[in-house]
Amino acid sequence: MKIRIAYIEEPPFYWTGPNHSATGADIELAEVVLRAAGATAIEYQLTSFEELLTGVQEGRWDMNVPIFATAERAKHVAFSIPVWTLGDGFVVHRGNPKALTSYETVAATSGARLGIIPGQIQFGSAKSAGVNDSQIVMFKHQPDAVAALLAGKIDAFAATAVGNRVIAGENKELEAVAHKIGKDGKAPVGAFSFNKSNYRLLQAVNEQLREYLGSADHRTRMAKYGIAQTEIDSIIEGKK
Repeated sequence: MKIRIAYIEEPPFYWTGPNHSATGADIELAEVVLRAAGATAIEYQLTSFEELLTGVQEGRWDMNVPIFATAERAKHVAFSIPVWTLGDGFVVHRGNPKALTSYETVAATSGARLGIIPGQIQFGSAKSAGVNDSQIVMFKHQPDAVAALLAGKIDAFAATAVGNRVIAGENKELEAVAHKIGKDGKAPVGAFSFNKSNYRLLQAVNEQLREYLGSADHRTRMAKYGIAQTEIDSIIEGKK
């Protein structure tokens, strides 16, 4: 059984390694789960975020790496059970000169410019907090946004707190600022996604995820990429 899975450039979850092969926390998770589900070959397809959902819908590949599972996205694809829960945050210049600690502070800061990847949940969060369209700068790929931040073209880049820690760790000029979790104490969850007609593969993946998530091997693999125990624990109770 050959499985084709699409990914994008977003460390530490998935990116293209120095040997030109897909690597990252969710790539390892996909490898373990798909092999256990009977896959004899796994092919990785690099794409853009905006192509993930349409690509799997059109059958260009069989599944996507985990992304945030939202009600809107669930209208178009079928999601697996959650594999992580992650809060948002910003990457800013070291010292955070404009004191940007939340979407609300961006909205309240005249001239503040926020970089976002189109289609990601950070756009909706920013708009809900009152960030104006004139303050938002869109980038197709994460590396482009980071380059713009380093060049001073934007003041902050919005992504997951985990991913931002990696970016800041690789750039001494930058630092990561995690957002506070909402009043309900819940953070958005991420999951693999599939064509809605591919029920068999979805069920096979879910079966293996229920067995594997939270195991010692799973925790060890995720820790290599900076994913904390708490970012795993919160989804373990919800496994069904």
